[in-house]
Amino acid sequence: MRNSPWLVFTYTVIIVLGLLIALPNALPQSVLQRLPAWLPHSQVSLGLDLRGGSHLVLEVDEADLTKERLNSLLQDARRVLREKNIQPKSVVRNNNNIVVSLADPSQSDAAVTQLRTLGNVIASGISAGQSDLAVTADGGNITIGFSPAGIATNVDNAVAQSLEVIRQRVDQVGVAEPTIQRIGANRILVQLPGAQDPSRLRELLGSTAKMSFHMLAPNGQAGPGVTIMKDDEGNSYPVLDRVEISGDRLSDARVSFDQSQQPVVTFRFDSAGATRFADITRQNVGNPFAIVLDDKVLSAPVIREPITGGSGQISGNFTTDSANTLAAMLRAGALPAKLTVIEERTVGADLGADAIRMGLYAGVVGFVLVAAFILVLYGTWGILANIALLIHTILTFSALTLVGATLTLPGIAGVVLGIGLAVDANVLINERIREETRKGKSAFAAIDTGFRRAYSTIIDGNMTALIAAAILFWFGSGPVRGFAVTMALGLIISMFTSVAFVRVTMIEITRRRKLKVLNIKPLFPLFSPYDKHIQFMKARFFGVTVSALLSIASIALFIYPGLNYGVDFRGGIQMSVKTQDAADLGRFREGLNGLGLGEVALQSFGDNNTMLVRAQRQEGGEEAQTAAVTKLKAEIVKIDPSATVTGTDVIGPKVSGELAWAGILSVVIASLAMLFYIWYRFEWPFAVGAIVTLILDVTKAIGFFALTGLDFNLTAIAAILTLVGYSVNDKVVVYDRMRENMRLYKSMPLREIIDKSINETLARSLYTNATAFLSLLPMAIWGGSAVESFAVPMAFGILVAAASSVFIAAPILLFLGDWRRRHAKAVAASNDAAVEIIPPDADQPRKSAS
Repeated sequence: MRNSPWLVFTYTVIIVLGLLIALPNALPQSVLQRLPAWLPHSQVSLGLDLRGGSHLVLEVDEADLTKERLNSLLQDARRVLREKNIQPKSVVRNNNNIVVSLADPSQSDAAVTQLRTLGNVIASGISAGQSDLAVTADGGNITIGFSPAGIATNVDNAVAQSLEVIRQRVDQVGVAEPTIQRIGANRILVQLPGAQDPSRLRELLGSTAKMSFHMLAPNGQAGPGVTIMKDDEGNSYPVLDRVEISGDRLSDARVSFDQSQQPVVTFRFDSAGATRFADITRQNVGNPFAIVLDDKVLSAPVIREPITGGSGQISGNFTTDSANTLAAMLRAGALPAKLTVIEERTVGADLGADAIRMGLYAGVVGFVLVAAFILVLYGTWGILANIALLIHTILTFSALTLVGATLTLPGIAGVVLGIGLAVDANVLINERIREETRKGKSAFAAIDTGFRRAYSTIIDGNMTALIAAAILFWFGSGPVRGFAVTMALGLIISMFTSVAFVRVTMIEITRRRKLKVLNIKPLFPLFSPYDKHIQFMKARFFGVTVSALLSIASIALFIYPGLNYGVDFRGGIQMSVKTQDAADLGRFREGLNGLGLGEVALQSFGDNNTMLVRAQRQEGGEEAQTAAVTKLKAEIVKIDPSATVTGTDVIGPKVSGELAWAGILSVVIASLAMLFYIWYRFEWPFAVGAIVTLILDVTKAIGFFALTGLDFNLTAIAAILTLVGYSVNDKVVVYDRMRENMRLYKSMPLREIIDKSINETLARSLYTNATAFLSLLPMAIWGGSAVESFAVPMAFGILVAAASSVFIAAPILLFLGDWRRRHAKAVAASNDAAVEIIPPDADQPRKSAS
């Protein structure tokens, strides 16, 4: 038995290339810059939770957009009717429509024809070629409104335009490596690394920055065509609705300082704007005019003399930052509609550095624990498994680098879990080879049979975990997607490192050392689970009863006291606060509860200097959330000037509802997908056993969340989905052996086959669950709050899954198998009794009696 030289060469090239691609991730920038240009220089991108920064999701305000479009349509309707000498009684806006009342109803057809010219042709979709306006006439009254397809087109165009404006604004303030992309039909994701002021970002990205110049009402009174507007200090101004000149005529805006060294914003018009501005100021010397930004008066100076240079300045209570923000917005141009911040997550650079340190520490310790356990189990052959494990980790980072994935803290947890799952394949293979050796097979025969029989089990087990990862990626967002990507890549790569690489290496070692028998021995004598004849099915009623009672208790805990829903699902505000000295929770609680923001909960985590502040979702939509964040931050600094907010999560009601629904849907779809996969690969009794066991396992996991009070958030959903995949993976191994034994021992009672199969896979189950548990244990202890909701319940879930494979899934299979056999016998007996063969007679045909 020899390896193909080409196969060995191919594997060597893959490993060397993987090492070169992953190498830059282990080198500091100073060393990386000195490397030759032909070597890879790309590194894995770090997520905002590791390097710090801000993550915002903005949504186009459809109501505001429609309002703006209708206001423009109102003016256009008056203009086109006036140009065609069609006299209207009135042209007014009524909710989301424009209503035109004609003085002469006989002009209705002509008016409809002209008003339809105001529409735009929809360019794409099922309504392509149609107008975005719906114009209907009822006698002398004509109603104009946007069709549903027209509204969708307006939103689509607004998002596309907003993307460009946001990019320009971000470029204006000089943020490096921003991520600005469209998500869904009406949302924009903005990720900005580094230390950013969230309130400034909200102002920069959320403000429409529609600037206009208006004259003030001469008599100072409100009336038709006059709107009362206020400035930042609360002063009121009677502003004429007529726009004298709009902000789209601005060609530049910069920050400068006046004579008292206060920041002001100087602006310059283009040539047409400069001419128009000169005419306005020449005609209104001595009169006040208002500079308006987003329905708020910035300043209202009196025109002392004509301004013919095409420039001016805006003064006010600006700070340098706010003046720079305003100048950046004016240079970039106005947004077509208001953008609402519906989700905000901010991580301080210090918190990101702590997360990297904790993640790496937990990952290295987890790797060392798993490697030590494998070495103890398999002795010198364990060294090969550990080399494969090291190559697996290196190739995972090279794959992340190649696909341009972003590594998050949950992603590090995915890498660590991937190490534990990769060991599963090694354990399966080594245990199969041990089994074949005990049957007296030679070294090469044991390797060949061991790998061949373990292969289908490994494929089935990995497929169930990949289903969970795919659904996590589809329904998840942000860091949870990062976890799904790293786990999926780890599973795929393990098929190469733990199966292909190990097989080739084992054959080569066996051939070179001329081994006749392959003895995979532990480093020192251990408890041996081999050749046991435990009658597990004797305890089936006890196991099912205990499991059912625990699941019922978990459901009761879910009802009361219930889950500690995180900000992802209930909406609201969550802040991480670090203080110089030990945080006085009582003092902070007293101060923050006096802000009138409803329930504000505080808790310590990590150390005495760090606390978590949670405020309930505020009534009044997203703007109320923003105001609450500002209040909380100001009060925190007031209570303790040394306190710093190291991280902020703000989730609006719309997003929290969507995330909750996506979480429920993902768990249901994952469970059904695995049900169908097991049904396809095995038979329906196996699938029913797996799904019932899954339900019991998931209820216990939810009960664990309720009992411990851990945050139930997106990371918790990731834990449950991963647990679903892991639980099915564990059952697949036992099922695969049962199916194999059913073919070998056709006359053996099903109960004995199940007991035999469990005993034969007992070593694998114990060892795999131990390695997965050891890989996650450091993450559960040192991973921090970001992965606490994943690692702790996963460690618990591994123990539950191991027990349920033996005491739940197997008894259900036994019950269904016995029922199936009894049913088949009953059907056969019924058929025998229903058909009686009568010997043929010369004069009478064959009859049957029933």
